[in-house]
Amino acid sequence: MPITINGSGTVTGISAGGLPDGCITTADLDSAVPVAKAWVNFNGTGAVAIRASYNVSSITDSGVGNFTVNFTTAMPDANYSVQQSAGDGAITEGRHVFGYYGAAPTTTSYRFATATFAGADYDPPYVAVAVFR
Repeated sequence: MPITINGSGTVTGISAGGLPDGCITTADLDSAVPVAKAWVNFNGTGAVAIRASYNVSSITDSGVGNFTVNFTTAMPDANYSVQQSAGDGAITEGRHVFGYYGAAPTTTSYRFATATFAGADYDPPYVAVAVFR
């Protein structure tokens, strides 16, 4: 029998000597398994376009190299870890991704900056952000 998680957030389908239904909740799984609580892959040039995401409602583009990832479901607090990357798909010049662009992280969003190694603000065509908590 497959294990399923129903709308109330409890695990069902564990039997034959396993734990009874309702014994493990999604909250238990969230604390036991370190998975990304949100992630996004987007195009940061021109009109920002999300390619794929999880728990990200939108990206706010506040100027060249200035982005905010907006979460669909808020984080429990702002003490999360963020992994970021950005680039142009070529090996011609590296890019930096900076965090905390003028604002500390919040439970509903994370703001960051991107720039070239020379320090110029830059809108990269490839940006990826993953949030762990």
